[in-house]
Amino acid sequence: MSSIKKPPRILVVLGPTASGKSALAIRLARKFRGEIISADSRQVYRGMDIGTGKTMRKEMAGVPHHLLDVASPKQKFTVTRYQKLAGKVIKDILKRGKLPIVCGGTGLYIDALIYDWKLPEVKPNWRLRGELEKKSIGELFRRLEKLDPKRATEIDRHNRRRLVRALEIVITTGQSSHSNILQNVRMSEYNVLKIGVKLSDEELKRRIKNRLLARVKRGMVREVKQLRAQGLSWNRLDSFGLEYRWVSKFLRGEISRSEMIEKLNSEIWHYAKRQMTWFKRDKNMKWILKSSEAEGLTRGFLR
Repeated sequence: MSSIKKPPRILVVLGPTASGKSALAIRLARKFRGEIISADSRQVYRGMDIGTGKTMRKEMAGVPHHLLDVASPKQKFTVTRYQKLAGKVIKDILKRGKLPIVCGGTGLYIDALIYDWKLPEVKPNWRLRGELEKKSIGELFRRLEKLDPKRATEIDRHNRRRLVRALEIVITTGQSSHSNILQNVRMSEYNVLKIGVKLSDEELKRRIKNRLLARVKRGMVREVKQLRAQGLSWNRLDSFGLEYRWVSKFLRGEISRSEMIEKLNSEIWHYAKRQMTWFKRDKNMKWILKSSEAEGLTRGFLR
């Protein structure tokens, strides 16, 4: 009598920035013999620690963390490369009898990994890019709103590089990058439990502000100065968005220190809302208010 092979179990812990998902993932990893695979599009880069909120060694509590510091900030890191590297890590963790815990706030990375999405391979159109680069950021965003309204709701409207790329995809293929993503099926070779950390708007805003002030105090401006000294252009730093964009503007004398903090506080909150827009599309998400709920869900899932 042949037995049906059960799909391997994977835990996903996600939530908006500053929600406490990393601490929760570590707690679950210690309790259920897990290892953490980071799903953050900026924490893959070396030297970008404070601005990205990267979990440092002393905070890991002995739990192995993967997909941190795997790329140079001078080179582009793609979601396709993330799929490949993270997929290998998951297989290795499972082989050793441990629980893979994917944790992060980059929804595209998480879903592309666990559902093995096939994303559009649109090659750079340098002529089109040249035309788009002549336009202001406002003009680029308004054009994207017209051609790809769904993508416009999720994108960082101040990120020129991402706006140009999104327009390049929709103009070249005639399809929005959003519809390309939705064509991918939400089927997985894994048995997945997705746990989402949910906070009230007031609590999340408070955490965002406190964490931002702590990062500035810890040396976030110095970190951006070091990246600049290593040869990163202002455009490259700007492309990383949020902390790296607004600290760069401060270092160039375009805004004051207080303006930098005020602008960052507002932009990080808007980013958190975009993250939640992505996460809420998944109706299988288990939203939790307390870490004890996550433990109960995980225990039942593994049983």
